[in-house]
Amino acid sequence: MTLDVGVVAVQGDVSEHGDAVRRAAANHGEETVVHEVRHSGVVPDCDLLLLPGGESTAISRLLEREGIDGEIVAHVDAGKPVLATCAGLIVASRDARDERVETLDLVDATVDRNAFGRQVDSFEAPLDVAGIEEPFPAVFIRAPLIAEVGDDVDVLATWDEKPVAIRDGPVIGTSFHPELTADARIHDLAFFENEEAEL
Repeated sequence: MTLDVGVVAVQGDVSEHGDAVRRAAANHGEETVVHEVRHSGVVPDCDLLLLPGGESTAISRLLEREGIDGEIVAHVDAGKPVLATCAGLIVASRDARDERVETLDLVDATVDRNAFGRQVDSFEAPLDVAGIEEPFPAVFIRAPLIAEVGDDVDVLATWDEKPVAIRDGPVIGTSFHPELTADARIHDLAFFENEEAEL
């Protein structure tokens, strides 16, 4: 079966996410077709969806303007998996603590933008992630802080006692950028080892 993968392409590491999900799929003998999502009408045909980083206020505004926001919500309501990273997590959250960000309420979490600092404060850290055997090399760039999570949200990883990777139903959200390494295990976890995903 060939899987249709949508990468929301209004901002962020679009090609890197596409490459990572291809590597993860290949490890499971799956074929993928990656679609860059810049307008409405693409998401409904996708089996998997990626919501990359960038600037969260701009992303949320563009998703609304292009009519993609409601399609992403419907994708999750149908039980299809999403991986939301960095600013993508902010947009996917219930509350971004910023009135300029129109969140999608896909993840029952409150997120603080840029809580780990500015671009100059970027760093890489080995993370212990639930469902992954060896530490994952997580790259944090102007990373958001997951300040609060709902009762039904699973915390998959923490750094400095703060959640940095969570799962809420078919959605995995990370504060870091898993696409910026050659390690596709986060994409694997989100799409190919997610028991709640119905592909």
